[in-house]
Amino acid sequence: MVIALAAALISIHQSGEVYFGGKGPGEGKRIVLLSGDEEYRSEEGLPQLARILSTRHGFHCTVLFSINARGEIDPTTKDNEPGLSALHQADLCIILLRFRQWPDSQMQHFVDYYRSGKPIIALRTSTHAFEYGLNSRSKYAEFGWSGAAWKGGFGREVLGETWISHWGIHGQQGTRGILEAEQAANPILRGVNGIFGTTDVYEAAPPHDATVLVRGQVVAGMSPYDLPAFGRKQTAQNIAQDLNAPMMPIVWTRNRLNENGKTNFIVTCTMGAATDLLNTGLRRLIVNSAYVATGLTSSLPTQANVDLVGDYHPSAFGFDKHIRGRKPTQFLED
Repeated sequence: MVIALAAALISIHQSGEVYFGGKGPGEGKRIVLLSGDEEYRSEEGLPQLARILSTRHGFHCTVLFSINARGEIDPTTKDNEPGLSALHQADLCIILLRFRQWPDSQMQHFVDYYRSGKPIIALRTSTHAFEYGLNSRSKYAEFGWSGAAWKGGFGREVLGETWISHWGIHGQQGTRGILEAEQAANPILRGVNGIFGTTDVYEAAPPHDATVLVRGQVVAGMSPYDLPAFGRKQTAQNIAQDLNAPMMPIVWTRNRLNENGKTNFIVTCTMGAATDLLNTGLRRLIVNSAYVATGLTSSLPTQANVDLVGDYHPSAFGFDKHIRGRKPTQFLED
């Protein structure tokens, strides 16, 4: 009994970090958070999000990472995300992925989770989470953002949008979240205000079955006090449009019937960099989404506690800024 338990702990330790849930509405619910992008420091942001969800709300959280051959967290390793079997016990999956190329043996765990009809919260670059070349022999090649079977891949087909363009100027124009007035009573927006992030607005056109909750106002600089930006952009349809008239959707939900006849509840948010999570409003929106996605809407507080847990000083977004040499930490129980 003791030996079997030790083996299980070692197995989980080698593939990710586990944050044991305590008392709270989320007690007994399991969330798996998948980190894997080269730019927006999900390897820093998602562990903090897991700490908040476990410590403040009782959810049991497992964070998985892209792992290189030395066993280190390495976002540039696109083809290895060990521990995905944890999804079989998950009630919710939160992802921040970019151009991952997992082998079929790993990808199958994610696809099985999705096809079971369980909920997904997708952040930032998850609109282009996977990439399989046109000549890929993977049986999951349709999930790739440039695949032929699903135009726009998993992003457009499931989440509601794929990668199109930076609508604001990357690294120069931040994003102010403007709540949709007609969605004021939506529980995901409960207690949410003041959303701002230094990541720019993405161009996005979710399908008609999506419910837009927040739009992104492009601001003229990188401060929450900056004025709205002016100018025009060419859309993907080659139509000139003012930057902020109308504003691009940055948060939306869908109830999507998948190919197995199951319905996935989807929350897509094109913000979510580690630095964005310094913003209280955005953290509360994500935590609220976790409550709604796991069937706990009736337990959602008027203003969910999203205070940071421990020291949190995230790196600025950018390529080749990941922490080299760090391995997943021993089990954490805050």
